[in-house]
Amino acid sequence: MKYDCVIIGGGPAGLNAALVLGRARRRVLLFDDDKARNRVTREAHGFITRDGIKPAEFRKIAHQEISNYPSVEVKNESIVAVQQLSKTEFELATAGGHTFHSTKILLSTGLKDEQPNIPNIERFFGTSLFSCPYCDGWELRDQPLAVIADKNVYKLAKEAYIWSNDLAIFTNGEGRLELDERNRLLAKGIKVYEDIISGLEGENGQLRSVRLEDGTLIDRSGGFVTPLWSLPNQFAEQLGCKLNEYGGIHTDEYGRTNVWNVYAAGDTAHIVPAQLVIAAGAGSAAAIGINGDLTNEFFDGE
Repeated sequence: MKYDCVIIGGGPAGLNAALVLGRARRRVLLFDDDKARNRVTREAHGFITRDGIKPAEFRKIAHQEISNYPSVEVKNESIVAVQQLSKTEFELATAGGHTFHSTKILLSTGLKDEQPNIPNIERFFGTSLFSCPYCDGWELRDQPLAVIADKNVYKLAKEAYIWSNDLAIFTNGEGRLELDERNRLLAKGIKVYEDIISGLEGENGQLRSVRLEDGTLIDRSGGFVTPLWSLPNQFAEQLGCKLNEYGGIHTDEYGRTNVWNVYAAGDTAHIVPAQLVIAAGAGSAAAIGINGDLTNEFFDGE
C-alpha cells in the first residue's frame, strides 16, 4: 500500500498534521516512537484550553481524537532510513525491518537536547530547571533563579527577569558577556558568575544551590538553562533539505522544504520560538500544504 503521507514523529506537530490530514480523508501513516522532547517535563504550558496538561495526557487525548479517522494509522516504531525512489515515491524502513511507501513525507521529529557539561544537571532538568521562560516562567515567578547559558546569555537573562528579578547568571566558564551587557545586568541587581560550575545541589529534582569550582554555593530554587540543539537524525541531510539560520529545516509557510514532496514542521523546522502550541500550529499548516498539493496534483497533474 502506498500512503498519501507518512509522518515521522508523534509530537504536537506530527499529531496535529495527522488530525488535519485524516479529516481531509488522506491515507496517512504516523510513526511515533514515544520519544517526545517534552517527555521530561511534568506539565506543558501556553496552549489555550490545555495549560498545565501533562505531556502524556496530551498525547493520550491526541491519539484518541486521531483514532476517529479511519484513514490514519499510527505505529509505535522508529524509522531508521528514508530513500527517495522517484519524485513521487519514498521508501521508509523501520528498526523492526518493515518497509513502507508514500507519496509525501512530513518530518516532525523535533530536536535533540544536549545539556551543558554540568554534573547532575539531568536530575533537575524538567522539574526545576527549564529551557523556556515562556513555558515555565510563571511557576518560578519571584523565586531566586539561576540562568545557565554559554550562548545568548544576555537575551535569556533579560527574558527571565520578567518573572523574577532575583537572578544569578552563570556562564560556566564558557559563555561570554560583552562588557556593556555585563554592566547592564549588574545595574539591575543581577549577579554574574563566570566560574565553572562543579555541580548542582538539591533532591527530588528540586534545585537548592549551584556549586562553583572553588566550592562556593549560591542558593537558587530553579532556573533556566540553554541546551545545545540538534536534529535527532540524518533524514534532512540524506534527502537534501536545506537548513535555516538556526539549524532547523528550512520551510515555507506551509511546511514545504526545497525537496519536492518533503515537508517539515514543529521544532525540527521552527527551532525558535519553541512551544507546544506553535509546533501544533505548524503541523496544521503543513497538513494544509500537503493536502493542497495532493489536490492540485490530482487535478492539474505534476
